[in-house]
Amino acid sequence: MARKFLYFVSALIVLAIAAAFAYRLFGTQLMRFAMVPGEAFHEKPRVAAALYERPAMWLARPDKPGNPALWTPPGYTAGARGTGAAIFFIHPTSYVSRDHWNAPIDDPETNARADLFLRGQASAFNAAGDIWAPRYRQATFGAFLTSADSSARALQLAYGDVSAAFDAFLKQVGPTRPIILAGHSQGALHLTRLLRDRVATDPALAKRIVAAYVVGWPVSRTTDLPRMGLHECREPAQIRCILSWQSFAEPADPSLIVDTYDKTIGFDGRPRDHTPMVCTNPLLGRPDTPAPASANLGTLYPSKDLGTAQIVAGRVPARCIDRGFLAIGDAPDVGPYVLPGNNFHVYDYSLFWANVRADANRRLAAFK
Repeated sequence: MARKFLYFVSALIVLAIAAAFAYRLFGTQLMRFAMVPGEAFHEKPRVAAALYERPAMWLARPDKPGNPALWTPPGYTAGARGTGAAIFFIHPTSYVSRDHWNAPIDDPETNARADLFLRGQASAFNAAGDIWAPRYRQATFGAFLTSADSSARALQLAYGDVSAAFDAFLKQVGPTRPIILAGHSQGALHLTRLLRDRVATDPALAKRIVAAYVVGWPVSRTTDLPRMGLHECREPAQIRCILSWQSFAEPADPSLIVDTYDKTIGFDGRPRDHTPMVCTNPLLGRPDTPAPASANLGTLYPSKDLGTAQIVAGRVPARCIDRGFLAIGDAPDVGPYVLPGNNFHVYDYSLFWANVRADANRRLAAFK
């Protein structure tokens, strides 16, 4: 599995080139031209939850041979199957084609990239329980570069798949097992809606949630959080709460995010303009408290040939700044795929991989 890992950075080569290299050289307009689909959105049938009873509809599940979410760096091992929590992980965008607004569910290249995301991100949770990660007809990368109606419809289609997969997940893990929810980027966006639509409306389900890791997507403390069914995590052993962060080296320039975020409407119907975002310091498991690099239990660093990755502790600090972005000090040399503005979005999990792992285990122990 290590040889196939190739570190999750390699899964983002196309994304990073599109989002960073092309942006710096040619600007937003050309990037949109290159990445936004030229076709109109075509309605597709909804997926029934019963379809997700098929193992083939999952990138990761406890009975999947070669489960990519079970990867660990040297010195770590995955937990025993059937113990701990049931973990529902929604992977980020791995479809970058402009041929369609949504990825075909069986696209080999897209699913191969998603497998790599699970090795570098979902693997942080594999000591806390069994990881379930659905395939879904994700919106293409270009959908995030336009305000066209087709973009919203593509994201709605993707969310419909995630919601159906969640129904099947709940059915298959049973009615009492603790649950950890996690996602990144587009996956975190869908997770915010899942929290609003499902967890916030079902008190019995909310009681089963150990924690929800909404990473790499902004969550307004004012307009979103009160409608998501869980509180913000304020303490490292708190349960039934939400963690969220967006990583930037310094000097940080999050204007590309803020400019778009401030034009959107929150879950309570009010504008998100100038509202603060949830910012959890993943080194401490609490918000608004700085931590030195010595508090970092381990960052994933790739080998030179990208064949595997190793954990290195004590390199990356973290502190919440401004409206809720996570500053990590000087840019660490974890790879070249940094987005405009010193945005380390690609590395939101890997920068704090060992701390995320410890955080999930600690909250699960408190839950039990």
